[in-house]
Amino acid sequence: MKPSLVTDFAGVRLKNPLVLASGTCGFGREFSEIFDMSRLGGICSKGLTLEAKTGNRGIRIWETSAGVMNSVGLENPGVPVFIEKELPFMQTLGPRPQGPALIVNLGGHSIDDYLAGVELLNGADFDILELNISCPNVKAGGMAFGVKTEVARDVVRAVRSICKHRLMVKLSPNAEDIAALARACEEEGADAVSLVNTFLAMAIDIKKRRPVFENTYAGLSGPAIKPIALRMVHQLAGVLKIPVMGAGGITSWQDAAEFIMAGAAAVQIGTANFINPKISLDILAGLETWLESQGIADIKEIRGSV
Repeated sequence: MKPSLVTDFAGVRLKNPLVLASGTCGFGREFSEIFDMSRLGGICSKGLTLEAKTGNRGIRIWETSAGVMNSVGLENPGVPVFIEKELPFMQTLGPRPQGPALIVNLGGHSIDDYLAGVELLNGADFDILELNISCPNVKAGGMAFGVKTEVARDVVRAVRSICKHRLMVKLSPNAEDIAALARACEEEGADAVSLVNTFLAMAIDIKKRRPVFENTYAGLSGPAIKPIALRMVHQLAGVLKIPVMGAGGITSWQDAAEFIMAGAAAVQIGTANFINPKISLDILAGLETWLESQGIADIKEIRGSV
């Protein structure tokens, strides 16, 4: 008998705990041409802002020895266009709850930006709103919302007051105190947290003697950050009552199993999608085979076991 991987995540039924991470699968169009996406637990949309953004200039992607740095700059069509053209496609990826749960990632540069985006999305049919608080807060001089606890608290409180969807806050590993920040999100009504977003990093073009990226710093993801991300998931899963969706350098079923043992209710697959678009299916098959070989009937038997 095959083990059950069904996961209850903040009241949303996932057929398995594997979710494609925001920014690594667009809105699912290209991936849907490669494999049956109804086999996934969920898919997270590309990061959206209220208005369309063309993104950053210059080099946007830079490969490192154990990961990828990106400075895409949230290029996206804007919330209104997403609701009109992209969300209807995502809704065809499989009937819910049998198909993938639909998660919409929303960013903003001010609390007003977030609230205007949430108001538009309130009328749309999807499962979870993932609040990206790693965006620079223009009014605070460019510091990300997700760095200081009280700033994060303010935006989560404001969004929760009007948001009609289940609310998951995507945390930045660059937070001054990520445990305090996560508890503030929980106290303000978040239904879940996801972590981690990318780590602030840098690369230098030694021939030109200047930073590779126009913005000097960029976000590092991939295998290099996995041990740190795993530690943060373990740290927060032990103190929060709301579920944690783990992310950060997961490239194999063993990695996914580690995150679940650390306490993650579900996991996001990100950078690995750029190497192998079908990696999530490989991870799913590996998890099923391993659980069966261990005589484990339900994946929840290993969740938080470490």
